[in-house]
Amino acid sequence: MTDLDRVIHEPARLMLVALLAGVKEADFLWLQRESGLTKGNLSSHLARLEEAGYVAVQKTFKGKIPLTVLRLTPAGKHAFDIYKKSLNGLLAPARTEKPERGSSRDSKREAIS
Repeated sequence: MTDLDRVIHEPARLMLVALLAGVKEADFLWLQRESGLTKGNLSSHLARLEEAGYVAVQKTFKGKIPLTVLRLTPAGKHAFDIYKKSLNGLLAPARTEKPERGSSRDSKREAIS
């Protein structure tokens, strides 16, 4: 697990990076609605992702209404790709292992037969 990026690995930040990876950009309110995070929680996680260089934050206005637009940076996209590959590498042995004869799964199968 040491290969996993700890910035991305935190569940809320992982969700935010995954959401942003699927769109060109997103506004703060959309991310809040999709993630279910509070404004404060979302702000603190986005700040951490911005500090790491993974998210770009653009503050602007839509008419007179403040608008915060977010997107993954190239570094954020790269970090997310590496994270996914690392996670898949960790999970690969679990996907290929077959239950040993006499395991609880086999015992249940035999008991049903």
